Amino acid sequence: MPMMEERQDSHRALRFGVLSHNTSSDFSILLAQAQRAEQLGYATFLLPDHIGDQFATTLALAHIAAATTSLRVGSYVFSNDFRHPVMLAREVATLDVLSGGRFELGLGAGWMASEYQQCGIPFASPGVRIERLAESLQIIKALLAGERLSFSGQHYKIEGLALALQPQQRPYPPILVGGSGKRLLSLAAREASIVGFSPRTQTISVAGHMNQSLDLQDALAPALAEKIQWVRQAAGPRFSSLELNLIVLEVIRTESRQQALAEVATRYGLSEEQVASTPYFLIGNTEEIGAQLLRYRQQYQISYWVVWEEYMEALAPVVALLRGQ
Repeated sequence: MPMMEERQDSHRALRFGVLSHNTSSDFSILLAQAQRAEQLGYATFLLPDHIGDQFATTLALAHIAAATTSLRVGSYVFSNDFRHPVMLAREVATLDVLSGGRFELGLGAGWMASEYQQCGIPFASPGVRIERLAESLQIIKALLAGERLSFSGQHYKIEGLALALQPQQRPYPPILVGGSGKRLLSLAAREASIVGFSPRTQTISVAGHMNQSLDLQDALAPALAEKIQWVRQAAGPRFSSLELNLIVLEVIRTESRQQALAEVATRYGLSEEQVASTPYFLIGNTEEIGAQLLRYRQQYQISYWVVWEEYMEALAPVVALLRGQ
């Protein structure tokens, strides 16, 4: 990769997002979280897409957009197999219009086998699910760009369809595709606007917290560096135009960084050096965490950082320090 392009990547402006669990039955709590995120200077407010204990993602995002002014809203992420791509494209266009061009589409191949089983949806192999996602991305992008689409793939067939309603953002809202495996990240590198990184899951359902479903070895610096390289290779010349995203597992803002590193290392069965060197843990005072984020942007080209709702206040001073830099 030429040095000129490397410098361009490393200097993409930083932005920050909040991911809500969306598990409260009181919608006013969710709305207050979004309004607080906007007040604190976060760029995006994101909702996951799970069945059973959450408000419907699209409807909730529409209400949140109506109650905020500058905050961007997004899915993190829609499970592709739960919606036909034509219907999802229509909802994306609607959300973008209703939000005044503030919607971001996060789309994934689906991973939670227990949800598929509960809904009676066949849980295909990862390869098949990623193939379906690839076809969906083609369909959604074409329809949102205003094309009259005829498409014949392995999983979807479209005959001369166009959407009268078009999104405000052209040719379509930013599209985030994320994951942990090479096939999915390579697809994201070729087709998405934003590539998201997360450790691979090791269980088929969410327990008390999403973090409990993750393989922490896959969150360490060597694994992340390998994933970045997969994306760089698959993206080719378009790598410099991609925004790279990461969801942080924990934020601990403290004046006793070494002590906190030791506690986190013990809790996760890792070494202090492993915890200190991975972007998935942000530990230290405001200036120390700020320096970490700038270093990680230089090292990995990651500029878009998302934290769970419970870390929104902890990271807020860092957001104020670094936003837009």
